[in-house]
Amino acid sequence: MTTAKTLTETLQERSRVIEAGGHPKYHEKNEAQNKLFVRRRLELLFDDGFYEEDGKFANCQESDLPADGVVTAVGRVNGQTVCVMANDSTVKAGSWGARTVEKIIRIQETAEKLKVPILYLVDSAGARITDQLDMFPNRRGAGRIFYNQVKLSGMVPQICLLFGPSAAGGAYIPAFCDIVIMVDQNASMYLGSPRMAEKVIGEKVTLEEMGGARMHCSVSGCGDLLAYSEEEAIDSARRYLAYFPASFKEKPVKLEAVMPKSGRSLEEIIPKNQNAPFDMYECIDSLIDEGSFFEIKKLFAGELITGLARIGGNPVGIIANQPKVKGGVLFVDSADKAAKFIQLCDAFHIPLLFLADVPGFMIGTKVERAGIIRHGAKLIAAMSSATVPKISVVVRKAYGAGLYAMAGPAFEPDCCIALPTAQIAVMGPEAAVNAVYSNKINAIEDPKEKIKYVQEKQQEYKETIDIYKLASELIVDDIVAPSELRNVLINRFNLYETKELTFSIRKHPVYPV
Repeated sequence: MTTAKTLTETLQERSRVIEAGGHPKYHEKNEAQNKLFVRRRLELLFDDGFYEEDGKFANCQESDLPADGVVTAVGRVNGQTVCVMANDSTVKAGSWGARTVEKIIRIQETAEKLKVPILYLVDSAGARITDQLDMFPNRRGAGRIFYNQVKLSGMVPQICLLFGPSAAGGAYIPAFCDIVIMVDQNASMYLGSPRMAEKVIGEKVTLEEMGGARMHCSVSGCGDLLAYSEEEAIDSARRYLAYFPASFKEKPVKLEAVMPKSGRSLEEIIPKNQNAPFDMYECIDSLIDEGSFFEIKKLFAGELITGLARIGGNPVGIIANQPKVKGGVLFVDSADKAAKFIQLCDAFHIPLLFLADVPGFMIGTKVERAGIIRHGAKLIAAMSSATVPKISVVVRKAYGAGLYAMAGPAFEPDCCIALPTAQIAVMGPEAAVNAVYSNKINAIEDPKEKIKYVQEKQQEYKETIDIYKLASELIVDDIVAPSELRNVLINRFNLYETKELTFSIRKHPVYPV
């Protein structure tokens, strides 16, 4: 006769077998690649390593498919409830079967019901061809995963940690997430593998060239953060989540204020020469709580900096031009980078701080053919429609459409602050004088007279765009001493936290994409 003890022992033994994952040889393969076992990843991710698992016994009648190759669970990160889907690469390379897909769909539905973040720990070879009829084309097939991601976008934070491959259609999981953290050397995503590319189009490429972590983080922009170990990736995900509320229905958590990193003052950092480069990271460090900067897309479009930080304990999203890279000029990629980041912050009530030192958008046939007008419009649309508190600081120059992109006065920032070094104009003095007086300049034969004439006209132009003149005309709301800027930002963000705004009543906009 079967006893209760025997039943319990059977259950425990079955659980142990499932929790052990796939064949030992696949564990050894992971170890050789410096990859952690899926359940070890979850232990590092969740507070105290504790979580409740759903669907553990999926496909348990098949001895070689423990949990059907995916762990789905609910636990806490930083005290906040989260849902997690994690591929087990020791089980058929983390591939998707019918029950794998069903488990992923169900944990997404749980995240929607609980209104909590969902994390996707991806390490998968893609669909199991042998299961395609059951997992691919039907109403609750693989496509429903991406449908759910679109539905959840802006409702709850969606984070992808890419530990291994994300192949073929599975590559859309990271594509639909708010942030993609990729592990160097191991993570990859691609619609067609190098072998397929060679067979179909005759292109010979390596996996790294096709879809490696470094390529996606620096070239395509599909990756947001390059981690050098799985532990670093998991720690980054935990840090990232600390800036966000559980869902769009809540506000971010404010922490105790921390003083900025010690270093040069803002007055010392910003050169008086408008054309001399300086490091905007140093400027950011002088304003934010020390150690709070979480940069997004650091390796991509370096002429623009985007990242999360805290100022006086409050989470803020920072969009800042970087004069040290391409002079801070905006390109197609930097416009896309800023637009996505602005939408992310706006979705979850994170205020925006723009730090402008921008000559404008890049010109020339190359960028025009790449669609810089369309991409620039995408940035301006995202910035315009953001309803969170927005503060624009003109650190130095803001010329032409660069002023528009960095939340200039016409785009209703809650305030537009200028530092005494600020210049706002259609173009800089050198370009303006050349455009207006080129014929006159060319007609002057004496070199000394020519230089003198140009300098006089540049000085006249500078006087027309003097920042105090602009403040007199109410173009900027205030001129602030650099030493006071941090305190002003803290005070204003605190004052603006009750902001409620519906940008426009309509079904949806038709912005450039």
